[in-house]
Amino acid sequence: MLSYRSRLLSQKNIYLASLSAYIFSKQLSFNPKQTPLPSLHNSPLSLISQSFKAGISRPLLGSVRLNHSMASQSSPQCVHDFTVKDARGNDVDLSIYKGKVLLIVNVASQCGLTDSNYTELTQLYEKYKNQGFEILAFPCNQFGSQEPGNSEEIVEFACTRFKAEYPIFDKVEVNGNNAAPIYKFLKSSKGGLFGDNIKWNFSKFLVDKDGKVVERHAPTTSPLNIEKDVKKLLGIA
Repeated sequence: MLSYRSRLLSQKNIYLASLSAYIFSKQLSFNPKQTPLPSLHNSPLSLISQSFKAGISRPLLGSVRLNHSMASQSSPQCVHDFTVKDARGNDVDLSIYKGKVLLIVNVASQCGLTDSNYTELTQLYEKYKNQGFEILAFPCNQFGSQEPGNSEEIVEFACTRFKAEYPIFDKVEVNGNNAAPIYKFLKSSKGGLFGDNIKWNFSKFLVDKDGKVVERHAPTTSPLNIEKDVKKLLGIA
């Protein structure tokens, strides 16, 4: 006859084999409350079963929580989380603008709104550039093909004709599947009156010192009409 210890070990092996087959068949997704594990009555191994039932879901739940946390941390939370290209194709980390109020504008050189917007953008920039205000201009050719030039031509046009001293970045798309990530973020942060898409050249996003989008203005809103909002964010209203 088998000794008590031998019988206990045999029962343990049977239980572990049964448990392994059960876990494999359920792909580690069982619910102990709905489908109880096989138990060994009147045996010390029942303690193992209880302990296993109580603890098996914790590592899985912890893994889900960890993955969710990592995904949240990797998602852009503000404008400062983005890197864009300047007119020469160099990377620009927008975190360099932390602590500054930003006006982000998609610009074009051959639009009916070009003269008035570029003129007032320069006026606004000259007035507040030394008080923590920056304009970020992103050329875009998606509206009536009104920004056909290359980056060098665009910068020369803005700087020569309108004395633009603020940064002008590489040409981007602002709508569609190929929209620049920064513009996907801007649009998701502040939708427009008739949907999120940018409607035309010179749409404007006002961003606070923490990189959060606080206002979105239509192409027809003149830059000087935003001045009071700029002053408020700068703390000089």
